[in-house]
Amino acid sequence: MNDPVNAPATPALPELKSAPLDVTQIQAILPHRYPFLLIDRVVEIERMKKIVALKNVTINEPFFQGHFPGFPIMPGVLIVEAMAQAGGTLLLTEIEDRDEKLMVFTGIEKARFRRPVVPGDQLRIEVEVLTWRRIAVRMGGKAFVNGKRVCEATLSCQLMDRSRESNSSSSRATEGEAGE
Repeated sequence: MNDPVNAPATPALPELKSAPLDVTQIQAILPHRYPFLLIDRVVEIERMKKIVALKNVTINEPFFQGHFPGFPIMPGVLIVEAMAQAGGTLLLTEIEDRDEKLMVFTGIEKARFRRPVVPGDQLRIEVEVLTWRRIAVRMGGKAFVNGKRVCEATLSCQLMDRSRESNSSSSRATEGEAGE
């Protein structure tokens, strides 16, 4: 009865891989929710290679209250997070049991911030897979406003179980190895 080949799994969303995804479809893939879901729409997906997503930046974003009063600028780290979420959307569509997994940051390299992103802007986020291994991925991300690059970075991430028990035992093993 336990046939892994025919067992029901989280759908791989084949019909969504070439079509646009709205925010509801994105939420079916990513665990992020308001106020930390930072992509609004996916306009292009090339399976295991590339994704293009949009983020509509509005004055209602909670971070604008303190960054900066009177001169609101989207924090660069959140632009990088939006790139990671776009990449995570691409990667998690390939994971059958994605409801039991998380895609987490393991590195950010070569981050450059070229122009401020302000309320009213629409970020176009383009992420390409550089390396894809079984549980680890490196991606190159770029964000644009009106065709001008505002940010770029190389992102690394890793797939891990959502279960705290299995993660805490694996992190204890890693800590033990690091101390040797």
